[in-house]
Amino acid sequence: MCNVYNMKEKTCCSGIIIESYAEKLKVCGHPLRLKILCLIENEDACVTELWTCLNQSQPVISQHLAVLKEKDIVVSEVKGNKRYYSILDPFIKALIKDMLN
Repeated sequence: MCNVYNMKEKTCCSGIIIESYAEKLKVCGHPLRLKILCLIENEDACVTELWTCLNQSQPVISQHLAVLKEKDIVVSEVKGNKRYYSILDPFIKALIKDMLN
């Protein structure tokens, strides 16, 4: 069992850095952030669509999006006068997709 996980380098047998994934999961584990990620998994969404759908205030949604963006989990793109968000991180994108299926 110890040969699967290198305690000194904190990696598993395939060289994946466990702490990186743990941090991503921690950030995405907040219920509202998880709901946001589920909403933008298939289609980009703007803040207005998100706060309307989730029945939350715009500042609350924006704060959670800022945390996700800071950790490079989501990315935003300006289209016209709106900012649309999509999932950037392939690990999180696959996780959310699997969760929704």
